[in-house]
Amino acid sequence: MKSILFGAALTLAGLSLAATGAEAKGCLKGAAVGGLAGHVAGHGVLGAAAGCAIGRHKANKRDAQQNQAQPAR
Repeated sequence: MKSILFGAALTLAGLSLAATGAEAKGCLKGAAVGGLAGHVAGHGVLGAAAGCAIGRHKANKRDAQQNQAQPAR
């Protein structure tokens, strides 16, 4: 029962973040992976939050590298 509630909470969190559009870039995938890893360790919500933060950081870093690689017009 606990896993069903966790899955529902993670799904609702993902849907609410998806509504923000570009700001959620990297967060959904990171939250899913972090939530799963955290759930195995007994800290699902903490894992999802950390995964979201790491996913956003990586997405921002990737965007900055792509913007730097493109020549100015």
